[in-house]
Amino acid sequence: LALLGPAPGAPSCPHGPALLFVKTSQGKEEGRRFYACSACRDRKDCNFFQWEDEKVSETRLAAREEYNRNHQPPFTHRQNVDRYKNFVLLPLSKRRFCQECQQLLLPAEWEKHSDHQFLCDITTAQLKSPSQLLYPLENKKTNAQYLFADRSCQFLLNLLTDLGFRRVLSVGTPRLHEMIQSRVSQEEEFSVRSLLLDIDFRYSQFYTEDEFCHYNMFNHHFFGGEAARETCRKFLYEESGERVIMVTDPPFGGLVEALASSFKKLMAMWKETEKEGHDNKEMPMFWIFPYFFESRILDFFPSFSMMDYQVDYDNHPLYKHGKTGRRQSPVRIFTNLTPSMIVLPEEEGYRFCTVCQRYVSSGNQHCEICNSCTSKDGRRWKHCVLCKKCVKPSWFHCNKCSCCTLQKHSCEQTDVGCFLCGKAGHKRSACPSL
Repeated sequence: LALLGPAPGAPSCPHGPALLFVKTSQGKEEGRRFYACSACRDRKDCNFFQWEDEKVSETRLAAREEYNRNHQPPFTHRQNVDRYKNFVLLPLSKRRFCQECQQLLLPAEWEKHSDHQFLCDITTAQLKSPSQLLYPLENKKTNAQYLFADRSCQFLLNLLTDLGFRRVLSVGTPRLHEMIQSRVSQEEEFSVRSLLLDIDFRYSQFYTEDEFCHYNMFNHHFFGGEAARETCRKFLYEESGERVIMVTDPPFGGLVEALASSFKKLMAMWKETEKEGHDNKEMPMFWIFPYFFESRILDFFPSFSMMDYQVDYDNHPLYKHGKTGRRQSPVRIFTNLTPSMIVLPEEEGYRFCTVCQRYVSSGNQHCEICNSCTSKDGRRWKHCVLCKKCVKPSWFHCNKCSCCTLQKHSCEQTDVGCFLCGKAGHKRSACPSL
């Protein structure tokens, strides 16, 4: 399956314009093209499907529009902001949150939700931490709301302020946005601002239209239309030298091509805001993603490099410190900032490599032959003279396969070629037949 990207005039589902895909099989002709939901990789979550060359009847188009309308949230963002204003005026005993509907309730609505589970006495502190009040949507591919552990969130925010950034475009990072908002309300001298772009509309109950935009990062769709796009554009405008950085933490099951396309559009939006000085620059960015996607990310953003910092999550079964999780998270920060500027905490075992001019994890030893700190996963890697590169410590050189691999593997060497045309020497993304 190959993504052909956003297409002009694409049909829409409740998650905005669909993406165009094509079915491919190795060495064969390209298959038939079709549209599918941009956000949901699982048909159970959104079953939108349409062949590109299919003629859709007026009746079906009307039914689809009706379906899309019915699958929008019950309140608009503006209505949610007004509801919040009324909610905070209520005495503590009258502040209720419906856990089933994931909604703040006003007294007039109690009866309608009488058979639901709800939380009572919602405090101001809870309202300021919506990511802890709302249950995380853990569908791996669409939402995958694995929320930063406090340690990682604090580190990120301190790093951003130390680097001199005063505005953070938080794309799919609700906990970072929340931490910035709470610091602003507690500390007078803290002058960082954040705008949250997220597909989870539940956040509109807690943030104004200047603090949150309902956004799909897989197709660069602002659900609030031109007004929301304008909010984002204004936020990116660097008045009085307030530097902007974009921080994004997409679902790990998401398509890198689709994400990169949207991020490039946000970067272009930043570039348009300032005619002078941005000519040859990219908007500073932190893309938080597992290290094994490094080559895919660098395909789209050659100026990026991967930092060694291990990002931890509160509610992920594997990616957190402690006995229940795998000791080392595979999630890293990819950035277009100069690596030497990213200072990693020495108390957590990171050190500065003077040759590579960047901070690395304690297990990442400098290889004299590769002339680089080669480990990707925090363990010490070893150099293979035959492969002419460093490999994982658990790998061994297999003479049959002519490469390093796990000791227990089947030696079935196949001519790995392009998935599209079957020829060797290039990957599908660079296939001349595309």
